[in-house]
Amino acid sequence: MSRRRSPMTRWRRQTRRFGITLLFVVVTSGLWYGQERQVRDQLVWMGVPEWQSLSPTSFHRVLRNEGFLVGWSDVRVNPLWVSYRLHAVEEPSAGPRPAFQRDWRTLWPVGADHYAGSGYDRGHLAPNYAIAVVHGPQAQRDTFYMSNMSPQRPGLNRRLWQRLEEVVIDHFVPRFGEVQVITGPVFPERFLDNVLNRVGLVEIPEAFYKIIAVPGEESRVLAFIMPQEVRGDEPLDDYLVSVAEVEARTGLNFFPNLPEPVAEVLEGEVVTRGWALEEVARRPGRF
Repeated sequence: MSRRRSPMTRWRRQTRRFGITLLFVVVTSGLWYGQERQVRDQLVWMGVPEWQSLSPTSFHRVLRNEGFLVGWSDVRVNPLWVSYRLHAVEEPSAGPRPAFQRDWRTLWPVGADHYAGSGYDRGHLAPNYAIAVVHGPQAQRDTFYMSNMSPQRPGLNRRLWQRLEEVVIDHFVPRFGEVQVITGPVFPERFLDNVLNRVGLVEIPEAFYKIIAVPGEESRVLAFIMPQEVRGDEPLDDYLVSVAEVEARTGLNFFPNLPEPVAEVLEGEVVTRGWALEEVARRPGRF
C-alpha cells in the first residue's frame, strides 16, 4: 500500500529542487558572465562605453558579435556605439560581400529592406572590409546585421565615411600595429525634436562620430564628427574634434577606466601630432 505524501513534504521537495536549479543557474551564469566579460575586454580599450547620466534614451543593451560589440538602443532603434579592435595582418583579404540580415536580438523588426526608397543608405558602423580582413568570414557576416546599420546619406556613406574607414585600415593600422575604434551616431540634444524623424522605425541621426585610439604607454586618440550633408570630397581633417566634444554631443563616456588625469589630457584636445594625418586627409577613396 503506497503512502501519500503530505502537502508539506511535497512543498519541501519542490523547494529543494528549485533551490538546486537556482544554484545551477547562478553558478553557470557566473561562469558565462566571466567568459563574456573576458571576450568583451578583448574588443574594447579602457572599458565598455558608459552613460554620463541616465535618461529615457540612455538605456541600451550590449550585443556581442564576432570581432565587435554593439551598444544597441531599442528606443532610437540604432546602435549608439560600436567598438572594435584592428591589428596588422600580413596578407589582408576579404570574402564576397554578404547579404544584409535582420538581427533577431533587437526588439523591433528591422529588415534588410527597411531603408528602401528613403534616400538613406544602410550605413555600416563596424566596417565590412576591415572587420573581414582582421577577424574573418563570420565577423564579416555579422557586420551585415541590421543592428550594425544606421541611416546615412549617400554622399557620406559612399564617399567621406568610406574614405575615413579606408584611412584607418590602410594607414593607421600599419603605422601603429593596433588601433581601437569606437563609432556611432549623433542625435539632436532634445529627443523630442527628432523623435518622429525616422526611416520606418529607425531614428535618423544628424551626424556620426568615429574615435580612433592607439593603446600603449603613450596612448593617443583622434576623433571626428561628420554631418549627414556632405559632398564627400572634403578633407578629413575638416571634421577633427576632441573626444570631449564627442562625449558632450552623445552623453557617453567612451573610456570609463581611463584615469582622470590621463583622460583630461587625451580627451580634452585635438592632437594630430604623430598621426601623419596631413598625408591622408585629402586622399581619395578606393572607389
